[in-house]
Amino acid sequence: MGSMSELGYGWLTPILSYAMAVLGSALGLRCTVRAVQADGRAKRNWLLTAAAAIGSGIWTMHFVAMLGFSVAGSDIRYDVPITVLSLLVAVFFVGLGVFAVGYGRHRGRSLLVGGLTTGLGVAAMHYLGMYALRLHGSVGYRPTTVAVSVLIAVVAATAALWAGLNVHGRVAAGAAALIMGVAVTSMHYTGMAAVTVVVRPGQGTLPGATVMEFVFPLVVGLGSFLFLTAAFVALSPTAQERAAAAGAEQLRAAAPTH
Repeated sequence: MGSMSELGYGWLTPILSYAMAVLGSALGLRCTVRAVQADGRAKRNWLLTAAAAIGSGIWTMHFVAMLGFSVAGSDIRYDVPITVLSLLVAVFFVGLGVFAVGYGRHRGRSLLVGGLTTGLGVAAMHYLGMYALRLHGSVGYRPTTVAVSVLIAVVAATAALWAGLNVHGRVAAGAAALIMGVAVTSMHYTGMAAVTVVVRPGQGTLPGATVMEFVFPLVVGLGSFLFLTAAFVALSPTAQERAAAAGAEQLRAAAPTH
């Protein structure tokens, strides 16, 4: 067995990964709320934004956490095409989930289908991202712990979509995002607890890219996208806020002047 560590940079990577999970969840919830209130093209665009936010937020959380991952006796590389595929899988399956909720006629059934689809997509992203990992040796998994991590992903995704439909107000939505950040991060570290590594040193040069060559720049790029999109969505009023502002304006216009 190889000795593994998740804290190559101390608690910096767990804290940053949690922040990314919270940001992606908050942005996705906000966009889902907008989608429920909208129709036509606007609904579709908000759902697409929610899928991109949640999918890229979860992917970024995973690889920020992986920045601190190390194995004694071996370097670590990442297969670039598979790593990119893991991002696309995350966005695609989250998209299926939020569209199921956004366009479903039966809310309870749509929530279950959307939560299951999104959760399985999150788990697939995690283990596909792990499949992209290259080291001097082999990587295995404890099946029971893997099953627990998948269950956490499905429950977390279902809870996130439920919150998107039922949580109102920025304070409540912020609290839901904080809780979702805990759930998503827990899924990741539960999945990592399932990992076993057998190191076989001296096998030549590893294929793939290092964390700093590929993963880190992509994480920074997606993190910047999330922050900029979050700022745009936060500053963009909801349909209820626009209606309230219009009502206030009408009251001011109708008020007698002296």
